[in-house]
Amino acid sequence: MIVNILTSKLMQAPTALTGVQGTNFLGDILYYFRHVDEMLIALGPWVLAITCLIVFIESGVLFPFLPGDSLIFTAGLLHYQLGLNLWVLMFAIFASAFLGDQVGYFLGYRFGRGLFKDDARILKTEHLHAAEDFFAKYGGLALVLARFVPIVRTYVPLSAGIAGFHYPRFLRWDILGAATWGLGLTFLGSRLGGIPFIRNNIAMLAMVIVLISLLPIFIKGYSAWRKSRANAAVVAE
Repeated sequence: MIVNILTSKLMQAPTALTGVQGTNFLGDILYYFRHVDEMLIALGPWVLAITCLIVFIESGVLFPFLPGDSLIFTAGLLHYQLGLNLWVLMFAIFASAFLGDQVGYFLGYRFGRGLFKDDARILKTEHLHAAEDFFAKYGGLALVLARFVPIVRTYVPLSAGIAGFHYPRFLRWDILGAATWGLGLTFLGSRLGGIPFIRNNIAMLAMVIVLISLLPIFIKGYSAWRKSRANAAVVAE
């Protein structure tokens, strides 16, 4: 039922904005991922439920390609316009992020690396390797830091489960990470919403947040590329 409502809501606004009938669902979804503020408004009374569902899935349920940082920041910024109590929104996002990580941990603990394949579309082995490297480098702190890195935040709880990370420690770090990210970014959005420039440029700000959050991935990819070139040069000599 929620999926049907989400589908109908998301397909209405682009048609209204462009005047074009028959837009495809995938195109509408991609449109709203680039215009998170319009997506939140289009969801109407389902905005809190769908926001929490997206946060839950993106936090550890093996589908990382959803808006995360920009979604909760914009939800905080627009909470009054969306008819949401700020504290209810903040703690609902916190709970969704926490529970998503819990599911990710137990999926990793139960099914291990067998969920991943080199040629998979979503559950690629390379994504798991990146998360494992991140987790090996930072330990429990990775559960906090990864919250601010798209894709990695989806797979780090899974890596913790695969590694058999001590669950009471995982629980403590997970609470801290979900609170820092879920409560912090949502509250920050609500505070900055009073600044006219930010309120009038929400779409641009959301894109900036996405680019900043993707920066560690770009840096890591560039470093890996330079290292592979250096290794190739050594072999050639």
